[in-house]
Amino acid sequence: MEQLIAKAAWDLTNSLHAIALTGAGISTESGISDFRGPKGIWTLNPEAERRAYRSYEKFVEDPKGWWEEMLTQPRASFLDSLEAAMPNPGHYALAELEQLGILKCVITQNIDALHEKAGTKKLLEYHGSVAKLRCISCGLRFRRDEFDLANLIQENQLPPHCPECRGIIKSDTVSFGEPIPSDVARQSLEEARKCDLMLICGTSAVIYPFANLPRRAKQKGTVTIIEVNADPTPLTEEGISDYLIQGKTGEVLPRIVEEVKRTKK
Repeated sequence: MEQLIAKAAWDLTNSLHAIALTGAGISTESGISDFRGPKGIWTLNPEAERRAYRSYEKFVEDPKGWWEEMLTQPRASFLDSLEAAMPNPGHYALAELEQLGILKCVITQNIDALHEKAGTKKLLEYHGSVAKLRCISCGLRFRRDEFDLANLIQENQLPPHCPECRGIIKSDTVSFGEPIPSDVARQSLEEARKCDLMLICGTSAVIYPFANLPRRAKQKGTVTIIEVNADPTPLTEEGISDYLIQGKTGEVLPRIVEEVKRTKK
């Protein structure tokens, strides 16, 4: 592993436009459960998965009812765990690579806002964020606390409306059947096309269209793709990635950062 960490540090240091893709594996180390693992939220509660599959359809049919249900039903323990979670060394390592001027962008599947908490500035949240709301008409995003949701439900003024275009507001998180927001999809694809190094951290690379990003990057033929994952993925098996550093992101990424800093001295 030491040789691979040194190689990753060298590749990162000599890159011109390095980006990172992250998935659930980087957040499980912050105590956030995944969905489909052996102890995943949906593995243990299949009904929760069925509700999730129906959520966007319900929103489209009845935004007011959707919001009322969201605000009145007992909070899922998963949402509480997201709000209470704190970044781990893997998140901070990526933020430090950005501060060092090496990492140009982080694209994450995760909705937990932990990269933002860790200090990453150029961040594309592919599936949205629990900390934000989004206008489905103009695409503007807002912090949740910019809307007094409790007051809106008391005054029968749901759903919230965008102060700019009066479009309907929903949570920023992307539900099943909901298109990836066009701005994030476009910017993510642009980053994948122009990067010369892609660092893939803690993702199984099986959720599409996110899993297409490494494949689109590889089409250029002039990109180095490094995986940091607990286990091999389809990217490993198909030869999309150049090499795999097998281990926990919270342990491997800080070691890469330290090697980068040693190399840059």
